[in-house]
Amino acid sequence: QVQLVESGGGLVQTGGSLRLSCAASGRTISGYVMGWFRQAPGSEREFVAAISWSDGDTDYASSVRGRFTISRYKAQNTVFLQMNSLKPEDTAMYYCATVTTGWGPWINDERAYASWGQGTQVTVSS
Repeated sequence: QVQLVESGGGLVQTGGSLRLSCAASGRTISGYVMGWFRQAPGSEREFVAAISWSDGDTDYASSVRGRFTISRYKAQNTVFLQMNSLKPEDTAMYYCATVTTGWGPWINDERAYASWGQGTQVTVSS
């Protein structure tokens, strides 16, 4: 089982930036897909972005494409989510998670993800 710990959330004004981090430990994540999801109060959890650990392929939700960037730092088993031009509608708890079955059409489906972090809160004020 992979343990995931998110950090970097906080309160920011509209138009501001934050960088979230997700540190993985417990076993090798080579070949995994790392994803970010978010859940706002009263809403379902939704896909934000994903990255293939091995070759760096990425995918984004249309609502964040062009504003958010997902990346990984292999030496530290860490995935980042750089969030720019933040909007109040980006306010949510952000979670990172892992898919062990590799890259495929399932990467934006939370049911494909086996391990989850505890989440980090992002609040964007208007």
